[in-house]
Amino acid sequence: MNWDRIEGNWKQVKGKVKEQWGKLTDDELDQIEGKKDRLVGKLQEKYGLAKDEAEKQLGSWQDKSE
Repeated sequence: MNWDRIEGNWKQVKGKVKEQWGKLTDDELDQIEGKKDRLVGKLQEKYGLAKDEAEKQLGSWQDKSE
């Protein structure tokens, strides 16, 4: 699924994001608003990941969400 679709369908997609990254709160997911850079930042913050690792995990999740 390309990121434009994810962003456009954020209300539906955020449940899947929460399944993958359970440390993210509903409020944080609302603040992310489907913005990829915000999600990468929250993954770095909550999971202590480097930016490239957060992007890698997100890309892998995105590929599986097709």
